[in-house]
Amino acid sequence: MTDDERWMARAIEEAERGVGKTAPNPPVGCVIVRDGMEIGAGWHRRAGQPHAEREAIAAVAGIHGPEALRGATAYVTLEPCSTHGRTPPCTGALVEAGIGRVVFACTDPNPAHAGAAVGVLHSAGIEVTRGVLEDEARHLIRPFSKVQATGLPWVLWKTAMSLDGRLTRPPGEGMWLTGPASRAEVQRLRSGVDAIVTSGETVRRDRPRLNLRDLQYLDGRDQPWRLVLTDRPDSLPQDAPLFADGHRERTVVRPRGDLAAVLREMVSEFDVATVMLECGGRLAADFAEAGLIDEVVAFMAPVLCGGPVPALGGGGLPEGCGLDGVSFRRFDDDVMMRGVLRHGTLTQDA
Repeated sequence: MTDDERWMARAIEEAERGVGKTAPNPPVGCVIVRDGMEIGAGWHRRAGQPHAEREAIAAVAGIHGPEALRGATAYVTLEPCSTHGRTPPCTGALVEAGIGRVVFACTDPNPAHAGAAVGVLHSAGIEVTRGVLEDEARHLIRPFSKVQATGLPWVLWKTAMSLDGRLTRPPGEGMWLTGPASRAEVQRLRSGVDAIVTSGETVRRDRPRLNLRDLQYLDGRDQPWRLVLTDRPDSLPQDAPLFADGHRERTVVRPRGDLAAVLREMVSEFDVATVMLECGGRLAADFAEAGLIDEVVAFMAPVLCGGPVPALGGGGLPEGCGLDGVSFRRFDDDVMMRGVLRHGTLTQDA
């Protein structure tokens, strides 16, 4: 690993601290290095707050004084912004600080910024290197990239199933398929999304909470939005947790019809970039058959259940669907499989 790659890996560590907190902005990290030593770091904490570069610059100035920034190298996971939005452009902050070199991992997918930083920084006499650990950085901002390209959020389908692909245990055996360790991992997964989508049938049958209950995941973020899709809103139990708990103002009910249109509304009206499906097999199949699922996380419990409720219903997926980049993790007796969905012959709605 080169020195540039090592420091960019540190910047990615900083960026990961913002996952689930920054929408509609992407998570970004920045590390500032001088004479082979890290002298400051920062990450974007929330939309409207300072970007990672300004956080890192402030950290250096506060500890070492502003002169330490002159001639230093800034490693940033995403191309520095060059336009004025909720905050001033980061290219200006880098120039004003006297940074001598900027290394960034990937070009900003936002057309308003894409590629513009290089010219701004070069004109100020700052050396620029780009493309260091680009794949790793792009993976981190894949929801933001999808929103920029399509107007749709990144959709992760989370499911828990038995070895025979069922969602529920036999009658009398309790409601949980997976164990406490798997359920704790679901809390971590929820902390990285902006909204959770479920069906009216799931609300009526299971009365889920679909919230973050571990306080460590609520630091710096709100509860995720809860989106209920149903064509029978009058039949939803108003005493269910989604409508009666302390976060009921973050529950939204919409018709089940045009799924892509509902997702676009979540992006435009609620600043959602990442959605997690936690629902029954029929709604999951509707999303999958429409080409709207990007990633799958499946927990498999070592039980056989039988019964009529499959994890994925519907009439079948298009030819060529599969998972790329598959990984496996064990949580006590359960196994979690995760991968990005390959959509085969079906093209996503753009």
